[in-house]
Amino acid sequence: MKVLVTGNAGFIGFHTVMKLLQRGDEVVGFDNVNDYYDTGLKEARLSCLEQTAADTGSTYQFIRANLADRDAVESCFAEHRFDRVIHLAAQAGVRYSIENPHAYVESNLVGFVNVLEACRQHQVGHLTYASTSSVYGANTHMPFSEHDGVNHPVQFYAATKRSNELMAHSYSHLFGLPTTGLRFFTVYGPWGRPDMAPHLFTSRILAGEPIKVFNNGNHSRDFTYIDDIVEGVIRASDQPACSNPDWDSDHPDPATSKAPFRLYNIGNSDAVKLGDFIAAIETATGKKAHKEMLPLQPGDVPDTSADSSALQQSVGYKPATSVDEGVNRFVQWYREYYAV
Repeated sequence: MKVLVTGNAGFIGFHTVMKLLQRGDEVVGFDNVNDYYDTGLKEARLSCLEQTAADTGSTYQFIRANLADRDAVESCFAEHRFDRVIHLAAQAGVRYSIENPHAYVESNLVGFVNVLEACRQHQVGHLTYASTSSVYGANTHMPFSEHDGVNHPVQFYAATKRSNELMAHSYSHLFGLPTTGLRFFTVYGPWGRPDMAPHLFTSRILAGEPIKVFNNGNHSRDFTYIDDIVEGVIRASDQPACSNPDWDSDHPDPATSKAPFRLYNIGNSDAVKLGDFIAAIETATGKKAHKEMLPLQPGDVPDTSADSSALQQSVGYKPATSVDEGVNRFVQWYREYYAV
């Protein structure tokens, strides 16, 4: 198939393109390579993708442009006839959305409507896009289920991603565009984002510096290894969303519709205490963490836990990487990449 992957210089996008190239798909990547975090890491990912395409003999093209640029998006879709679009580009980060909300409007709202409209105009067979577990906001019912209400986001980032879900449904309903939203939980692994806890903890522990542990370490997170996530993303993309003939307007299921629309959690379905995750890093690095205990930060939620049974039933998604194994792989990559 010919697949467009937006955000291919990013963490999940990079690994998704890598997997698609290895199985022989023709891939176009689209990313503006912004400086939200180290662009050197993003450029290294892009170089790795170019090498993988050469090694596998797969067709790969990279477009360096901003999704908020409607002309650039239209030009991309006009030049290529995509069978699938996997939209992973976004302005990420819970805390940064408090400081710079306009960046989230441009990327997550303007950029997303440009992708939706291009998919409609060029009759793309299926749009799979990234949402987030943050949409569950103030919900305390565990594990999080797609059937739960998500109308009380606790930060602007989550509000923009919930908006993406609603925008996607409108296009599925009006134009019959199959859309699948994937609510990511905490993803980690090699080539991961340096602003995320696994990267921050590992760098500081190896340097002998204290780590900041918010909420006094009482967090729990649904940590999911990147290879497991990518397997789920591609399986979901391969199976276009379809309508739910049993959808009942009197008892509406928010995860499905009479339109070709689906929402899925994609996580490990096994929440891990933050202290246990830090202990796994300590074991992998062979060093003890010096912890600076701090209160809960604005916009953070204490716990996340995914019920991913719907995705498992639909596409056979089942994570297979333990936290100990995943953390070991991440630390090994970190040592090699940063020569530590």
